[in-house]
Amino acid sequence: MDFLPEAIEDYILKNSEEEPIVLKNLNHETWEKVLIPRMLSGHLQGRVLSMLSHMINPTNVLEIGTYTGYSAICLAEGLKDGGKIHTIDINEELEEMVNTYIEKAALKDTIINHIGNAMDIIPSLPESFDLVFIDADKTNYSNYYDLVFDKVNPGGYIIADNVLWSGKVVEPTENLDPDTLALIAYSEKVNNDPRVQNVLFPIRDGLMVVRKK
Repeated sequence: MDFLPEAIEDYILKNSEEEPIVLKNLNHETWEKVLIPRMLSGHLQGRVLSMLSHMINPTNVLEIGTYTGYSAICLAEGLKDGGKIHTIDINEELEEMVNTYIEKAALKDTIINHIGNAMDIIPSLPESFDLVFIDADKTNYSNYYDLVFDKVNPGGYIIADNVLWSGKVVEPTENLDPDTLALIAYSEKVNNDPRVQNVLFPIRDGLMVVRKK
């Protein structure tokens, strides 16, 4: 599914900051070599994540779902000096590619790449976080939210990708697959949580932005 009409997307990108060259190369290589390349945040969403990171100016970031490392590099752009990103992915086949681009972006000492099950790794992290980005298996979104919530500093943010799921979230319930149902449940969970302020932004495949009160 195209998220926007092609002419509109071209106009948006023409009037938005360009991708840094390392991200442009990573974007190209992901589409050329990796399965399901539409999972990549890409130019527009990457610039949005960079902008949000600059606005939040986090010290510690947690990313659940590394894929090829594009979004982690974008989020690193807004870190405070000495800040760190912990990024987690279960797919060890992409580890070499991720680490290669982390090094090309001169972020080897900034981005800590964990391989394994996020449900096991998150409780082992001693840090608290100013920003959490969830972009992993959809059926666990609500579990990730519960797992990270107490690790998010007051005033910190949880951002979840794909919450519009190519528009499937507004289709008749009886036709929906487990991923879509999980994403609907996640948005409802967040929207009914009095501990947060939330806005669902229709950026690309939907970004749910949550601020912990």
